[in-house]
Amino acid sequence: MARTVIVHIVGEDPVYAELENEPQPSDNFILVSNLRKRDGKDVHYLSPGVQTVAFPWSRITFLEFLPDEEERGKVIDFFRLD
Repeated sequence: MARTVIVHIVGEDPVYAELENEPQPSDNFILVSNLRKRDGKDVHYLSPGVQTVAFPWSRITFLEFLPDEEERGKVIDFFRLD
């Protein structure tokens, strides 16, 4: 099952993507699909129709794994009342 991640690329704005498998320590790159900006628009450096992109680890600063609907129900958010 694909997980939604925020990919932080060196020198670029972060983008949302779908990641099929969690990266392993032996991987040289990550393979992501459905790349889009945070506002849902197309990423300017991809050709029209591109569905999957391989990024080498040297271009990735870090990944943020977003919780899916099942995990989101288990998380208790803390908030402060003023």
